[in-house]
Amino acid sequence: MDLTYRPRRLRRSSSLRSLVQEHSLHPTDFIYPLFVHEGVDIEPIRAMPGANRWDLDNLIAEVERAWQLGIRCVVLFPKVDEPLKTEDGAECFNPDGLIPRAITRLKKELPDMTVMTDVALDPYSCDGHDGIVSSQGVVLNDETIEFLCRQAVTQAQAGADLIGPSDMMDGRVGAIREALDEEGFEHVGIISYTAKYSSAYYGPFREALDSAPRATSTKPIPKDKSTYQMNPANAREAITEAQLDEQEGADILMVKPGLAYLDIIYRLRKESELPIAAYNVSGEYAMVKAAAEKGWIEEEAVVLETLLSFKRAGADLILTYHACDAASWLREK
Repeated sequence: MDLTYRPRRLRRSSSLRSLVQEHSLHPTDFIYPLFVHEGVDIEPIRAMPGANRWDLDNLIAEVERAWQLGIRCVVLFPKVDEPLKTEDGAECFNPDGLIPRAITRLKKELPDMTVMTDVALDPYSCDGHDGIVSSQGVVLNDETIEFLCRQAVTQAQAGADLIGPSDMMDGRVGAIREALDEEGFEHVGIISYTAKYSSAYYGPFREALDSAPRATSTKPIPKDKSTYQMNPANAREAITEAQLDEQEGADILMVKPGLAYLDIIYRLRKESELPIAAYNVSGEYAMVKAAAEKGWIEEEAVVLETLLSFKRAGADLILTYHACDAASWLREK
């Protein structure tokens, strides 16, 4: 055949393929999500094989392991004891609460590790929503933001490096930025859950935190989070959210979930010069783990291909429960 250009020329050997590879993975791309509880041991999470709830002593050891593997950021999520949960979620800004204590200890023992937090009321709410639910069953926006600001400041006081508002209330990024600045935390960054969709992929996460919406006899509780999280059918709306978060002072924009929303990552990458994060969520993780346990897929290959797809779509950072495994596999290559 008389062909001028043959793309296979650059695929002929491993060294040639490496030479022209457009994207790559490194452990510093990963943010490692960790679940924390008040217990005195490690509790496996049934729906997330290989993931655990960590007590504070073992949390330190796990974060040290992540550091040795090259991971430079962790994000903390609390499983709050049931008696501490209230309708307004006020435990979220208790300076002696689980997350502030975890942050303080981590920054004392591993000061160079970047610590990201989650800002939302659902782990602390007896209603299971990210915001305060009114007596009419409406998730209140502005009233919730007041509590989110107090939560963010409490986390910053404990030593957090990045504040992660995941609640999807309108205007919360600007309000949190102002609250942090007023308290002298201009240096603390905001990694905003910019395009967080009302997704079916969050089930295992809600089991890990026992944070799903729950019915009560005192007031109607919305069965899902579709009045504040984004409609999975919408793409252009993500650009609006990104523009607003950028105007309000976000330092990093996030898309959640990641794998089913690669097109959204790509769109935001085209629209913004800010770093873009993708959240490889619990449902995506659990499906890979389940298929691997059945022997239907090769876990290492599928995980690394999936994580690479986030980079190819335009993500700079990836929140993933596979972080330590992936970092270890990359080291071996």
